[in-house]
Amino acid sequence: MPTYLDAILAAHRRSAEADQRDLDALVGAARAEPPPRPFAAALAGDRLAVIAEIKRRSPSKGDLAPHLSPAKLAAAYAAGGAACLSVLTDEEFFSGSPTDLAEARAAVTLPVLRKDFTVSPADVCDARLMGADAVLLIVAALTDAELSELGRLAADLGLAALVEVHDEREAERALAAGATVVGVNQRDLFTFEVDPARAERVAAALPDGVVKVAESGIRHAEDAARLAGAGFDAVLVGESLVRSADPTAAVRSMSALEAAPAGRR
Repeated sequence: MPTYLDAILAAHRRSAEADQRDLDALVGAARAEPPPRPFAAALAGDRLAVIAEIKRRSPSKGDLAPHLSPAKLAAAYAAGGAACLSVLTDEEFFSGSPTDLAEARAAVTLPVLRKDFTVSPADVCDARLMGADAVLLIVAALTDAELSELGRLAADLGLAALVEVHDEREAERALAAGATVVGVNQRDLFTFEVDPARAERVAAALPDGVVKVAESGIRHAEDAARLAGAGFDAVLVGESLVRSADPTAAVRSMSALEAAPAGRR
């Protein structure tokens, strides 16, 4: 059965196949960039870390905040205590761009995740070249060999990899590929519905020492508190923040929460 990812991934794989740039040159250029900011380290601590997202639209919800200012929104998130930023750079489906990422990162000192659909080594290099400190690897979108290859390249370039899973089987694949930061997406790939029990169930299957990030469907502090209690170190929040009348207060209400004791993380 097709999932909502299929059309997006097909478009990104077509772009990757058409990319004629020399990979060795890209890797060399990426290695020459200044050191990235410490994304994974920013998610560790006694408080629930908030990865606050800059997102103009989504395929399922349409326009969310099409005229947002990446710099102003990044500053608002930082004022609320966000640990990191996530910036959509996909143009066709999310109306994002590398410029959004560059403007947001220049406005704050927070580490920044390039939120996009990484399918090739060139995508990893591009993340570093546009100024990202972390890259997203979606297990459902990649083979085991691709997961390992892209994860190794990210590490070689100094990038953190947020490895996104939807269930226990994908979590096993992520861990086998060496993932140390695992995002659990609460949204079902087939129905697009948010299943709160999914994150709690998958979190329980992840070992101590893995940074656990809950994604999707996090609307308010009560959702974040439930996820902190389930053992998550961080939450990635997008739609509710970009639509909020006061994004600083919205982030602050979540970042003030205590994380679960280390034995439950």
